[in-house]
Amino acid sequence: MLIRYKKTFEKIAMGLLSFMPNEKDLKKLQVTMREYENDEKWQLFLWKEEDIIGLLGVLNHDDQNTLEIQHVSVNPSHRFQGVGKRMVKALQEMYPGKKIIANDHTASFIEKCDFS
Repeated sequence: MLIRYKKTFEKIAMGLLSFMPNEKDLKKLQVTMREYENDEKWQLFLWKEEDIIGLLGVLNHDDQNTLEIQHVSVNPSHRFQGVGKRMVKALQEMYPGKKIIANDHTASFIEKCDFS
């Protein structure tokens, strides 16, 4: 289930976000987390099964009716099980009128997702 980020999940979210290659540096990671917490266009979602095992970060371009996926991260012990694809599918279901696009960091993953 895709749930919205809350401050109580900060450590879990930072841990998952740190798996992204461009978020390895602690200072960069902290800046990114502040963006998600303070900018209403930046939205962070967590994937919860028994535990929180995934994260999806999007930039909402209301003016273009698109959601740009900026971050996709799955706990390494749950990778290659379709969690990332389920997160993207759940995001589509949450925002049926929005087009989902990728950025440079997520493009290769998003291309693998079946949007049909």
